[in-house]
Amino acid sequence: MVIRKHFAEVELEKVDMEGATGTSIRWLIAKKDGAENFAMRMFELEKDAHTPEHVHEWEHEVFVLEGSGVLATEDGDFSLNPNDFAFVPDMRLHQFRNTGDGVFKFLCVVPIKE
Repeated sequence: MVIRKHFAEVELEKVDMEGATGTSIRWLIAKKDGAENFAMRMFELEKDAHTPEHVHEWEHEVFVLEGSGVLATEDGDFSLNPNDFAFVPDMRLHQFRNTGDGVFKFLCVVPIKE
């Protein structure tokens, strides 16, 4: 079944992980929607907010929608602005930080894990 929605129709949930501040997520496409391979999430970081520093066994692809931020990695810090994209390989320490004055919003695609 094809699904078409506006992102505002998907609940904005607070990310409640140790090390995260002011971070929320919308699970735009996920297993609940019938997706078997990839999940698409939209993250929203408030001013001065950040995700936790973390590592996991899967890659992810990121596309910035609005605001500005930094992708902090063991390879260095990379600035991110609207229409920029980034690839984070598996097993790489990383963190997203909002460095702008408004909301930092980006899409993140990851494989669905059982």
